Amino acid sequence: MARIQTPQRIRGTQDIFGDEERRFARVLDTFDRVRRLYAFRRVDVPVFEDTQVFARSIGETTDVVSKEMYTFPDRGGDSLTLRPEFTAGIARAFISNGWQQYAPLKLATSGAVFRYERPQKGRFRQFHQIDAEVIGAAEPQADVELLALADQLLRELGIADGVTLQLNTLGDAATRDAWRAALVAHFEGARDALSEDSVMRLDKNPLRILDSKDPRDRPIADAAPGIDAFLTSEAGGFFESVTRGLDAAGVAWTRNDRLVRGLDYYRHTAFEFVTDRLGAQGTVLGGGRYDGLIETLGGAPTPGVGWAAGVERLAMLLDEPAAEQIDVVVAVEDDAAMALAYRALSLLRGRGLSADMVASGSPKKRYDKAAKLGGKVLVGLRLEDGAIKASTRAADGVAELDAVRDALSELVS
Repeated sequence: MARIQTPQRIRGTQDIFGDEERRFARVLDTFDRVRRLYAFRRVDVPVFEDTQVFARSIGETTDVVSKEMYTFPDRGGDSLTLRPEFTAGIARAFISNGWQQYAPLKLATSGAVFRYERPQKGRFRQFHQIDAEVIGAAEPQADVELLALADQLLRELGIADGVTLQLNTLGDAATRDAWRAALVAHFEGARDALSEDSVMRLDKNPLRILDSKDPRDRPIADAAPGIDAFLTSEAGGFFESVTRGLDAAGVAWTRNDRLVRGLDYYRHTAFEFVTDRLGAQGTVLGGGRYDGLIETLGGAPTPGVGWAAGVERLAMLLDEPAAEQIDVVVAVEDDAAMALAYRALSLLRGRGLSADMVASGSPKKRYDKAAKLGGKVLVGLRLEDGAIKASTRAADGVAELDAVRDALSELVS
């Protein structure tokens, strides 16, 4: 008989369990708690969208759209794409559901995203992000609010040390147009010395040359004109309001005038929280203001600003979290007491206590087996001459002990 081949995990995916799952849970639980502190409402959007949602929002010429998206035709012939990020889907939902009436909206979400790229440490083809957006607020206060949320999240995760907020302004439309023209003129003068990728970007997306990692490009990019010389008074005032707000909120930042976003709908604030603890994958959280995005998708002109962070990268920075300790372990020392054990578990869980039981193997060994599970309270349960016998054992000062005894008294009454 032919041996059945064992199915294997698809390359670039992961099975999350044990210590890794605890790290993930800590990131997600902390994010959910902090977003509530800032009154961000939870939103969930589909895992897949019409391909044009991402092609138009992320940009046809970007690597994400041209090389990395998981795109497929459905049975009806429509082209669908697994989400490579959250912002485009949230913007689509804002338009198609008429959420303009609720603006400004402070939204947060989390979940799996998909990109076809070479798997490496901390980078998968199915990975996970947390995401926060403010849609419908043109004021710099929205940028400050988002950055304060991100800063508090990192602090409460215990990973703020060694993480730096890098901040830049992309200015308004007039600023960006003038700066872009100056950059094109600068790079055209050095076209023959640029890398092949940067030559292509020069025609389609010249701002991206500024953050090229190719050694051939760095001297040319470093010598390029900065944006400050082209800032309008309005754009300069906006950036000053953001930086003053961050200072008032106690959020440390540093200026990086080479931090850019290539797409034309990005405006004003761009930012990244970076660390040297993850090697080349130094960005743990990033985002910016995208005042032209919703209009690009066919909606009315609507300001927006947001950020996303990879759960895997944040989890890699965490100290090893302690395993959860169960409140109560019930050792069923007599098979005749099995029904009582089910009742005991129901009473304990009804009081908000986590509880499990050991009811397999030799009854004489179950108590010792239950003790090894490390519960805060150990309960032995048996029948003796038709009467219920329940014993408890716990370390001094265990707060859950009184609730356990109350539940057991109800069981034997």
